[in-house]
Amino acid sequence: MNNNRHTARRRCLRWWVALFAVTSPALAYAAGAPEASTPWWIWPLVLFLVCFVLGMIAVPAGVGGGVLFVPIVSGFFPFHLDFVRGAGLLVALASALAAGPGLLRAGLADLRLALPPMLLASASAIVGALVGLALPASVVEAALGITILCIGGLMWSARKSEFPEVSRPDRLGAALRINGIFHDASLGREVAWQVHRTPLGLVLFVGIGMLAGVFGLGAGWANVPALNLVMGVPLKVAAGTSGFILSIVDSSAAWIYINQGALLAIVAVPSVIGMMLGALIGVRLLKVLRASSIRKLVIAILLLSGLRALTKGLGWWA
Repeated sequence: MNNNRHTARRRCLRWWVALFAVTSPALAYAAGAPEASTPWWIWPLVLFLVCFVLGMIAVPAGVGGGVLFVPIVSGFFPFHLDFVRGAGLLVALASALAAGPGLLRAGLADLRLALPPMLLASASAIVGALVGLALPASVVEAALGITILCIGGLMWSARKSEFPEVSRPDRLGAALRINGIFHDASLGREVAWQVHRTPLGLVLFVGIGMLAGVFGLGAGWANVPALNLVMGVPLKVAAGTSGFILSIVDSSAAWIYINQGALLAIVAVPSVIGMMLGALIGVRLLKVLRASSIRKLVIAILLLSGLRALTKGLGWWA
């Protein structure tokens, strides 16, 4: 059994190395190529490749595709920030919907856990989208860079627990019957879980939805810490359930961007297709790999893209 897991991990590592070998030159080209000399079909092709890799990373990391997509595409591609944010919500939504059935079958997502945060975060995401579209693009981009850097710093400093200890559930969690059992393939055993500090967790999801709407990031980067560190949900269940929360929160904010015309097919279509295909592989990676194994990779991507967005918003890097 251990040999099979090691073999699967080696195969996954080979896939990641090969895909990054393809997408790294593509990002370098996107950052340095003059827009006038670049054929129009280059951008959809590069977007597809980049989003395919992001989809593979987003599901096991539980961060959603938008938090990686928006700073990378706004920083390295010649698209207006409003169009990138609108596409970012659709990308995060596509990643969540593509991964959802596999996560449910594997027992890594729980509907009772997802529904209360969904309702609160989706309402605040609508307000956030209206605020984000009313602000100047340079202000939003600079704020986006600061937010992404803070997210990377929080992920670096936070000590995620794969199996938090919850001695007894709180009254609200018990009333909503938020608990369950899932099979951890990496340990080969059943793991029972329950939640505590449910009211605090629900309050946090109001703020998470607001940020998701303003920046078009999705909300997986905050969903997982709120579920895992605050409410005591096991890390893999938190990452899996995060996808279902994203599916409602992002669809609520996305309608605001669509209604305002902040959506381009040339940005959204290749991005969504690439993210969905990558997310299907990401579900398999979540079953095999430990959830913390790609944490450093995600942090490095966030820091790089956050610096790029901040310097671009301040006019230091055109």
